[in-house]
Formats: sequence, C-alpha cells, structure tokens
Amino acid sequence: MPRREQPKTEFLKSLLQEKVITLDAYQQLIKEETIDAVEGILAAQGGIPEEVLAKARGKAFGFPYEDLIGRKIDQKVLKNIPLEVAVHYQVAAYDLKGDVLSVALINATDLKAQEAVEFLVRERGLKVHYAITTLSAYQGIIKQYGSLGTEAKEALDVAAGKFAPSAKEKMEGMEEVVKSAPVSKMLSVILKHAVEARASDIHIEPVFNETRVRYRIDGELHTSLVLPKYIHSAIVSRVKVLANLRIDETRVPQDGRIRLEIEGREIDFRISTLPLYSNEKVVMRILDTAEGVPTLEGLGFDGKNFAIMKDNIDKPHGMFLVTGPTGSGKSTTLYAILNVLNSEGVNIVTLEDPVEYYLKGVNQSQVRPEVGFTFASGLRSILRQDPDTVMVGEIRDNETAELAIHAALTGHIVLSTLHTNDAFGAIPRFIDMKVEPFLIASTLNVVVAQRLVRKMCQFCKEPLEVPDNLMQEVRKELESVRASLPETVKLDAPLTFWRGKGCQRCNGEGYAGRTAIGEVLGVNKELKTIIANGAKYDQIRDAFNRQGMLTLKQDGILKAIAGSTTIEEVLSATKE
Repeated sequence: MPRREQPKTEFLKSLLQEKVITLDAYQQLIKEETIDAVEGILAAQGGIPEEVLAKARGKAFGFPYEDLIGRKIDQKVLKNIPLEVAVHYQVAAYDLKGDVLSVALINATDLKAQEAVEFLVRERGLKVHYAITTLSAYQGIIKQYGSLGTEAKEALDVAAGKFAPSAKEKMEGMEEVVKSAPVSKMLSVILKHAVEARASDIHIEPVFNETRVRYRIDGELHTSLVLPKYIHSAIVSRVKVLANLRIDETRVPQDGRIRLEIEGREIDFRISTLPLYSNEKVVMRILDTAEGVPTLEGLGFDGKNFAIMKDNIDKPHGMFLVTGPTGSGKSTTLYAILNVLNSEGVNIVTLEDPVEYYLKGVNQSQVRPEVGFTFASGLRSILRQDPDTVMVGEIRDNETAELAIHAALTGHIVLSTLHTNDAFGAIPRFIDMKVEPFLIASTLNVVVAQRLVRKMCQFCKEPLEVPDNLMQEVRKELESVRASLPETVKLDAPLTFWRGKGCQRCNGEGYAGRTAIGEVLGVNKELKTIIANGAKYDQIRDAFNRQGMLTLKQDGILKAIAGSTTIEEVLSATKE
C-alpha cells in the first residue's frame, strides 16, 4: 500500500464533504497515486479557495489549520527560525507560549522541513507545535522579516557616511559609487518589495531635494519610499550598469532590460531612463515570467464576447485587432491568443517593441528603429519567413497597415493593436491611413476594445447602496441590450452593487488585481458591406448594436453587478 494512500483518501473525503468537488471528480481523483498529484490537478483547475485546500490537507495529516492572514508576528518569535530556513523549507514561527514554539507548515509531507525545524527548536530548548496554513498567509509572515522602510534604512545608514556630501566634499567617482554595497542593497530592496507588492512598474524620480520611489499597483501609483537626493545618481547609475546602459550618458533617453532571480522566480525588468531638468528619472516595468501568459478567461473575457473571440481565433486567415489606450492590456490579450494558436505544426512569428513575455515555440523579434529595423521593414522580412501567424505589436503608420492587410489577404492570421478609443473607431482609423475600404472588408475578422479595471477583494466585499439617479442610468444603459443579458441579471428586479471595504488581505484597499472589460466587434456580412461602402462611424456602431453586443460600459456594469469590480471603477474607466 502506498505510504500516502490514507491521507489522500482523507483529503478527498474532506473536499467532498465541503461540496467543493463532485462525486465524479472524487472517483477520478482517488485513482491518482499520491496526495501531491491530486493537489497538483486541483491547483491547475483552480476555483477552490486555498483555505479549503489547506484545511483538508491538515485534516488528512492530523495537523490543525491556523488562519494567519494578516497576523502580526512578534520579531522575537519570528527570529526563532532564520529567514534562510523559513524560505528554503516554507515554514514560519508564529507564536511562543512557555517552551512551545508554534510553527506553520505549507507542505505537510515535507519531512526534511520538519527535521530542520526540530533541530533548531532543540537547540533553543523548546518544543514544537505544528499547524497548516495557506501560501498567502506564509508569504505575509515572510514579509515581516524586513519591511521596505526597515531594509532601506539599514542600507541608507551605510550609504550616508559614504555618499552624503559635506560642505567641502563632492561625491566620489561614479564608478566607485555603482560598485558600492549600500547602493546595490538599496536597489535590491526596492526591486524585491515591488515584486512582493505585485507592482507592474517602479518609478524612481527626483522631487526637489528628495528621491521618490513609487510603485504602480493595480493601475494606481503609490509612494513607497522617500530617499535623500544625494543617493539618486548612485541608484540610477546602478540600474544602468545592470541594464548595460551608458552611465556617462545623461542627456538622452536610454532603454534596456534586466533579468534577476527574486525569491526563486525569474523576473524581467524593462528599463527606461529619461533626462529631466535637474536629473534622470527611471521607470522599470516588471514582467514576471514565472507567472506565464494568462488565458482569455483569466483576463476577464466571458459570455458572448469570449464566444466571438474564440470563433475568430479559429479562422484560417484574416486580421484580429485589439484596441485601447496605453496600459489597457492589449499586448497581454495578444499573448493569450498566441498561446491558443501555438502548436508544433504552426509557424508563429512576432514583431514587438519590446518583447514582454517569452513564449516557447514562438519566433519573437524586437524592432530596432535606430538601425532601420521598424515595424514596416520587419513585417516585409517576416512574410519571407513562411509564417502561418504573424503578430505585429502595433500598427502605427500607413506602410505597416498596408503590409498587415496584405499579409491577412494572402492567407495569414495577423494579430495586432491599434490606438483607438473603442472598437468602432478602428475601421475609420484604417481608412485615415489610406487603406482601401474593400481591402479592410476582405481581411478584418474582429476588433476588440478593452480597458483594465481593478478587481474587488473577494474577502471583504459587501453590498453598496447607489444613488437613485445612478441606478436609473444603469438600467437605461442595460435596457438596450436586455436580450443579451445573462440570466442572473433581471432588470425588473432590484440590482445589487458591491464594494470592497478593505481588509488585511488587500492592505485596506478593497481591491486586489485587475480584470479586463471589453467590447467585441465581429465583422459579419452586414459590416463587410458597410465597410466596403466607406464605413461611417455611426453606421458601424448601429451594426454593432444590431449584433446585440455589449459596449465597454455595459460589460463593465455587468461585472460590477457580478461583484468582480465596483461601479465606480467602471464609470472611471469608460468616461468619455
């Protein structure tokens, strides 16, 4: 009998009793050899709260479950297990009563972790009490070993004596500055905490006599650290060294890339420097390659929108366009589509500025305008590479537009982005680029417009009372698409909206993560005729309405009713 068969059975029985898996799922999963294999399958499928899985795991191995989300741990208790051991074995001390040290485990089957803990506990003359907790709770405890402010202050104290200018002395040579340990420590602290905070960008900018470090989290900028200005040039130079940029060039913008391993994950940082009046500003885009490319469903596309997108992805040729302003997630949506198309028998070639995610099996190329390798010249070369699918990062000019249309016309799938405010504006934009309307009608399959809104924290959401005038506006907005509404939304019944009141899991924000709201314009026969005849904006919009599709605002309102986001976020993202 396999060693873990009994815990596996107990684990699955617990989930069955909680009604988070069906009897059919139980009967399938019981065939797996180990509880680890079962957990791997359930994790891949998603949808089961981590607390439920942790409780079932604890029950299977005879360990109690401890909810440690947001728990503040005394530093004296915490330091009973050194940080290196806590990270390596995924264990953390959380309480000490008398001579009993309480230790949280993630993996109940990791006997080496328990041996390491028991060795440390014996050295201190203590006993150990184990409990199971969630990965999120464990990560929250690990962060308490050193906050951003504490770690930055330690590095700054060392740097102050070395770099702070005195009345008669200037800072030492820049080469010595960038090699210094305090500067390296300062930057590594900034990067590490940005990744832990799920930031998408880091801004390091001079402000009067200070250097301000801001993180963009869920689309909003937050000041995370304020440093004395004398350290600014040293940090900027350290970034440049890591990104292979010229530290002696401060007059022109520079772009580069850094790849670092942070907490066992490969993280890419896209670097951009910009000369300001008095100094340079650095912005670092964080690309977590460990997370991989999300699915379209994971991005927030659902219902009729998802169905039309899926139908058009499956077409053998034609153009698939995604529109929206900068930062609306267009590139991520294209990557999700490429992931669907990617297979052994298909040649996919991309032309990007820059490459954001690396996809195995996809030939990815980055434009370099400084050497004449532009979207237009690159697209010409790509068409000689025998591609099945071509992804062009952005259509910016007439030449690129005509080449993309030509590629779609000659039997290729072409994916690209365009800067327009909505799906309807994409076709007039093409015509402005001098593309013949009949060519657009022959090649364009679908246009997706999207925005990103913050997702509501599901742990602290509560019903929200909205003013009568806003409720009337919502009902009026949805009335025109009554036939396309999901069965759960009844316009004749009361509508409920939600808000996140703020909790420890979302750091009091009420939001955690972002989701897409979208409008999808499928180019059917009626639209092809309209486009070929000149494609007036209002005519396209009327045809869209006849398709029964949802606008950005309508899709956002439905997500607000479903509790995915707030009505405030939707109105802010879709205001004209």
